[in-house]
Amino acid sequence: MDIRKLQKIVVNALEDIKGKDIEVINTTKLTSMFDRLVIATGDSNRQVKALAQNVQDKVREAGGEVLSTEGENTGEWVLVDLGDIVVHVMQPTVRQYYNLEELWQATPAQRRKAAEQAASE
Repeated sequence: MDIRKLQKIVVNALEDIKGKDIEVINTTKLTSMFDRLVIATGDSNRQVKALAQNVQDKVREAGGEVLSTEGENTGEWVLVDLGDIVVHVMQPTVRQYYNLEELWQATPAQRRKAAEQAASE
C-alpha cells in the first residue's frame, strides 16, 4: 500500500475516535526500519485501546497488514506496527514523559551537541 494512503488511513482512524495531538514524523532519513512515526494521545486507558483498535480495523479494511501490537493490556501506551508506519497511542502523562517527538525529530548532530552540553554542566 502507498505510504501516503496508509498514513491518511491511520490519521483518519485516530481522528474518528477523537485522538488528540496527532503528529506524523517522517523518519526516512533517520532510520531504514520504517518511514513514518505517528503519535497520538488518548485521555484514558479505554480511549487509547479504542484508538489503537480503530487504526488496526481501518488498515485491515483497506487491505493493509498489521504486523503486531504491544501494550493493549494496560492501555497506557499502545504501539501498532504497520511495517512502513509505526503508531504510538499514549496517555498524556506517558507521552510527555517519553517525549518521542523530540527523540525522532532531532538530527544526530543536534543530539550529540545536546549530550555534550549536558556532560559539561
